[in-house]
Amino acid sequence: MDGSGKQRPTMADVAERAGVSRALVSIVFRDQPGASPQTRDRVLRVADEIGYRLDSAARLLARGRSRTLGVMFTVRQPFHADLVEGIYPEAERLGYDVLLSATAQGRGEAKAVEALLGHRCEAVILLGPDAQPADIDALGHRTVTVSVGRRVPHARVDSVHTAEGKGVRQAMEHLVELGHRRIVHIDGGRGPGSAERRRAYRAAMRRHGLEPELRVIPGNHTEQSGIETGRLLLDERDHGRPLPTAVLAGNDRCAMGLLMTLTQAGVDVPRDLSVVGYDDSHLSHLMPIGLTTVRQDAVLMAEHAVRFAVERLEGTAPEPREAVLDPKLTVRGTSGPPPESVGAENR
Repeated sequence: MDGSGKQRPTMADVAERAGVSRALVSIVFRDQPGASPQTRDRVLRVADEIGYRLDSAARLLARGRSRTLGVMFTVRQPFHADLVEGIYPEAERLGYDVLLSATAQGRGEAKAVEALLGHRCEAVILLGPDAQPADIDALGHRTVTVSVGRRVPHARVDSVHTAEGKGVRQAMEHLVELGHRRIVHIDGGRGPGSAERRRAYRAAMRRHGLEPELRVIPGNHTEQSGIETGRLLLDERDHGRPLPTAVLAGNDRCAMGLLMTLTQAGVDVPRDLSVVGYDDSHLSHLMPIGLTTVRQDAVLMAEHAVRFAVERLEGTAPEPREAVLDPKLTVRGTSGPPPESVGAENR
């Protein structure tokens, strides 16, 4: 049965619906000669319609282990690319292959995961999953599953993530020590780690006596979110509300969108406004001015994820585990003293 308790479609169901023998269905799915192109297309179409896929466990028993780890990632997320680069060498070192399946517009996480399972992946590593906890838990009961970048309490999955609150506290301490008070946070919405980052920002503002200046702007982990926030802040400035002196973005992509909008409008970063991101993805190094950001060690996270999956598969760690890694603030060119402090120094 599947995670919802319904009986899974079988090969016999496909054969009956397609009007062919079970043996012929088996030939099609084993990609063996013996079926005409028309029959092959009909069988695959019927299988797709009723949601049938070969049972991974049965195939492994029949053919031996695939020794393949499936990785679900998001195409436009630079940090996921950094994680993938770390996954390959560790998997190879441990004798496993890697198969990628991307989420994109029109291709959700469920479809990406099913593609991995359909290609005999023995375990699934989810990079920044956005699915409901119950769905992730259900997947964890079907196959060995590792969630990277997101903690999923009570789910039967291994997880690898950074101490989000600690990273935000480092960023906030940095900005406050520079003299900033009007510090705004662009929320990451439902993105991995967003809730923890949001809570840590609020707590830091209160701890430093800056609660009257506390402001969380709704957003998500995309460049467009940063662009829209930049436009909002500029519009408010034009109507008499001063710009914040610093912005803590939900992640690097959001920070990049914000920087693009501000610099195009003539705002000098960091003289007029400081910007801090989160991730330290490879793109943060490629900007004209280096992005101050909270670094997540992508290689170390990837290595933990692969080892967790392999150790579960090989029985040396029968129960799911959690790895919480320390982040580190990386100071570059987008953060500096607030404009009033610079003005006072120059007088």
